[in-house]
Amino acid sequence: MSDTTYARLDVLKTYKLYVGGKFPRSESGRVYEVTDTKGEWLANAPLGTRKDARDAVVAARAAVKGWSGTTAYNRGQVLYRVAEMLQGRREQFAAEVSAAEGIGPKKAAALVDAAIDRWIWYAGWTDKVAQIAGGANPVAGPFFNLSTPEPTGVVGIVAPQAGYGHSLLGLVSVIAPAIATGNTVVVAAAADAPLPALSLGEVLATSDVPGGVVNIVSGRTADIAPTLASHQDVNALDLTGAIAADGPGAAQALEAAAADTLKRVVRPELDPFAQDWTNAPGTDRLLSFLETKTVWHPMGI
Repeated sequence: MSDTTYARLDVLKTYKLYVGGKFPRSESGRVYEVTDTKGEWLANAPLGTRKDARDAVVAARAAVKGWSGTTAYNRGQVLYRVAEMLQGRREQFAAEVSAAEGIGPKKAAALVDAAIDRWIWYAGWTDKVAQIAGGANPVAGPFFNLSTPEPTGVVGIVAPQAGYGHSLLGLVSVIAPAIATGNTVVVAAAADAPLPALSLGEVLATSDVPGGVVNIVSGRTADIAPTLASHQDVNALDLTGAIAADGPGAAQALEAAAADTLKRVVRPELDPFAQDWTNAPGTDRLLSFLETKTVWHPMGI
């Protein structure tokens, strides 16, 4: 046997889109380089297109009935499983966040821990949100009048862009509340820091989340977001990362496009990089994508 030693080549990871519970390559077949904050190459990410965004909407729509029809308690169990899987890949996510944010390993690990805790926090709300969003209404007559929250449907999300805490913690903070309340989502990943988002797709695929509930498309936000804003089968739009991605004018254009189909819209912060995702979340995002159904029922004699 030869004593000759050979230099081993690393097996580089191939990142793919996450659509309908599967990992397709971009329809364009193209990729783009992802670099760290120093300009060093990290990986190639798929360059998603308008066609990829439309395919993701189809997958999200197909998953609405099953996911919204799942009991709130079961949705909480499914989301808790995601947190378990995130915990098992903590080191990988810490490395990706460190590269994306340009921070040290300890700070990155702390942000990953915060993202896991944030996911668990929203998982705990699945069977409680109805208690704050619904209720029995007093009426002048012999009727029960009950208001109950229901999911809006398909939500398009422009993910927070690169910045302290945005690449994973910010991402989790916009995805988790939307799906916790029974919606399905199509996410335009941060163009300059897509790797944590694409890796999150791998976690979701190996958890109990049904395919199509979360769909993640990487690429130029200017290519993906307008498709989500104008698509007639998207019911709501979260523009959190729109200003950071393409400027205030682009965010306004997306909101105008969403108005044509009467979408609910969460507007972006004017200074998105000033938003501290480590702050404790409130219930605003849980309530943003809920509709209220009111039922009248005779009391009887």
